[in-house]
Amino acid sequence: MDVRFVNAFVGSIVNVFKTMVHADVAVGKPVLKQDHGSAADVSGIIGLSGDVQGCVVLSFPGPVAEQAASKFAGTGLTTQHPDFTDAIGELANMVAGNARKGFVGYNTKISLPNVVVGSNHAEPQSKASPFIIIPCETEFGRFDVEIALATVSSPAGSAVRATAGADA
Repeated sequence: MDVRFVNAFVGSIVNVFKTMVHADVAVGKPVLKQDHGSAADVSGIIGLSGDVQGCVVLSFPGPVAEQAASKFAGTGLTTQHPDFTDAIGELANMVAGNARKGFVGYNTKISLPNVVVGSNHAEPQSKASPFIIIPCETEFGRFDVEIALATVSSPAGSAVRATAGADA
């Protein structure tokens, strides 16, 4: 996996949690995920497609997810609250979208978020690339950001592509 992608996610995690959750994040050294299981109680999952394909998973213990969602929403949210999964999904969306800005030259899209709640749930598995775990520590506990990305085509190079009309 290209180190620029990992760095883009590290910067995105710090930025999104600082601005949207009002929490500092100490990011640990990224490591290769050794197993396919999950110790998480809550996972926010975003798929990536295009020149860079794969997924990103924000994996939280339940209490950490509740604190992050509550700080993000500005109100107390438990895993049972109807807005809880929307908050976690939006955090995953923001982390992926912000990181994607660092994929300079690559045409990459992100999917709508999926959120899984439940202990020891299965997470996506990537055939194209192993998962890298980015450990994150906040004042309300630890969570992990797991990324598995593979480039399927080269960046656009130095030439600028012209397009007609707006590209939203």
